[in-house]
Amino acid sequence: MKLILSRKGFDSSAGGVPSPILPDGRLLALPIPDAASMIRYADISFDGAPLSRLVEPLTRGKITAEHGAHLDPDLIPEMLPRAPGWRPLFGQSGQAQGHLRNHGVGPGDLFLFFGLFRRVEPHAGGWRWVPGARPCHMIWGWLQVASVLPVDQARGDHHAWAHYHPHFRRPPDPGNMLYLARPRLALPELDEPLPGVGAFSHVAPERQLTAPQATRVSQWRLPRWCYPEHGRTPLSYHANRQRWRQHTDHTELDAVARGQEFVLNGDEYPEALCWATELIRRRQWD
Repeated sequence: MKLILSRKGFDSSAGGVPSPILPDGRLLALPIPDAASMIRYADISFDGAPLSRLVEPLTRGKITAEHGAHLDPDLIPEMLPRAPGWRPLFGQSGQAQGHLRNHGVGPGDLFLFFGLFRRVEPHAGGWRWVPGARPCHMIWGWLQVASVLPVDQARGDHHAWAHYHPHFRRPPDPGNMLYLARPRLALPELDEPLPGVGAFSHVAPERQLTAPQATRVSQWRLPRWCYPEHGRTPLSYHANRQRWRQHTDHTELDAVARGQEFVLNGDEYPEALCWATELIRRRQWD
């Protein structure tokens, strides 16, 4: 099995700003802009109001209610009206999909979605970034793959529930893929019912990737077992051993600045799936 750290949501290039951490500690991963998408920020619901009420002030009006939103991965049922048969899903294409394909990512593998976040506060009837608050990379959701389906094979009536998704707005492409979620997590030695897909509602130290005292968001503090010793294959895109530093109780990683999908081989790192399972289990304490 593979564990994939998948970068998704607003950042300095896609959206231009981080996603917000609300005053009560809730996380909200903002979908990046997409002019071709049928979904507008005004259409997406959060806390009973359009998502644009946050997006417009935080981007200083650069992204408005009428802009298209690339709602992907789409994990939270309440964000949109849903057609019968809807299920959470994630789309990928291009070079990032080629990377997943080359690593054999498919049914049973587990995505952990992370993004760039920063604290916000109410201000003058809207929202602003908390002065002095530093952004950080945070894990905000997960999806275990049930099946992988080419978009070109899903354009018929059988998958009509998915046709709203932004990846259906692209021209025919055999490398344009959908990853459909499992309803229940299925991992070795897991003997309790846990959801196979979802979003973490609140900030938690164990889900923060950026080290607490880091000067750059890409300076990560990871569990000690992540260190690629004893001939184990490093996290993909991180083969340069100078990026890694091992400590008594943790591992430091200078994560690459770009790249969407970082793949770890669960057979070489059996601790990875136990770690991910515990993150999902602890969500109930949010």
